[in-house]
Amino acid sequence: MKIQRIVLSVTLASICVVAAAQTASKTLATVEGQVITEQQVLQAASADLTKLDANKPQPQSAYNRARLAALWKALDSLIDDKLMTLEADRQKMTKQRLVEVEIDSNVATPSPQEVDAFYEANKAAIAAQIPGPKAQALPQVRQYMIDSSRNRYRKMLVDNLRRSYKVTTNLDPLRTEIVTAGYPARGPANAPVTIVEFADFECPYCGGLYPTMKTVEKNYEGKVRLVFRQFPLVSIHPRAQKAAEASLCANEQQKFWQYYDSLYSNQAQLEVAALKQRAVTLQLNAATFNTCLDSGRQAEAVRKDQEDARKAGVSSTPTMFINGRFLSGNQPYAVIRDIIEDELKRQAAK
Repeated sequence: MKIQRIVLSVTLASICVVAAAQTASKTLATVEGQVITEQQVLQAASADLTKLDANKPQPQSAYNRARLAALWKALDSLIDDKLMTLEADRQKMTKQRLVEVEIDSNVATPSPQEVDAFYEANKAAIAAQIPGPKAQALPQVRQYMIDSSRNRYRKMLVDNLRRSYKVTTNLDPLRTEIVTAGYPARGPANAPVTIVEFADFECPYCGGLYPTMKTVEKNYEGKVRLVFRQFPLVSIHPRAQKAAEASLCANEQQKFWQYYDSLYSNQAQLEVAALKQRAVTLQLNAATFNTCLDSGRQAEAVRKDQEDARKAGVSSTPTMFINGRFLSGNQPYAVIRDIIEDELKRQAAK
């Protein structure tokens, strides 16, 4: 009996320790008031963290980033699960039924012609992943297209739910360090939010983002610093390289932003002659500008920007890093605003 009492005491003590640990565990997120703790995230990420520790990347900064990525993956999964449960409850259905209605019902099966066309358009990349004859690859291509469609509709659902329900996160976001010193910038050097934009002056999506960024700068005057770095997609935008060089030639005369505004205000005129005429219109020293542009002396600076962009994971334009937080595409103002507001709150809490 004495032994049983000892065992019972140890068991109760263990339960109390676990309960205390759970109570003390840091809150990493809340979804409509429902708490997600650090312990829950660590548990959800345990498999990925074990793999990471077994093959620890170097240097330490690479490990820290990989570990944070694993934690965010787990946290996002837990948030998504709570959101879908809340929405299913609101619609008085099971979560499985919600997935069927909102995701599965929208996923169309691609026709053989569509699969074939996708294969032909991406032949080189597919061949590298699926060696062998085309007939052998097509079923896998078909499944890839279905999975991609499903993931797209799932993301749309989750994004909508994140806007509909109150979600707060306390885990520090994934950040990529981007060099800003020496590059064209406007806004206070000590602004709490720095946005680094990698863009292409011929890219229509970059042109679409341009008025949005003007609104951001206006609404967050004094709080946001915008840094521009070059990423001309020369394979699809043949005039983008010279436009990039021209903007840096204008920068030599301290008129980068005037030239930047001129380029995005009229992307149709990007021939070399038009680039030179812009310099005249903006009252630059035309002879100096023309010598710079014709000599190609800014081409190496553009190449360096492209190299740094690729190292940071940039593959398309426009791509932004908001205090190091990656954001790709011509995003609506609300998306950019929400990240800026989150960054301002995080800094205020420090």
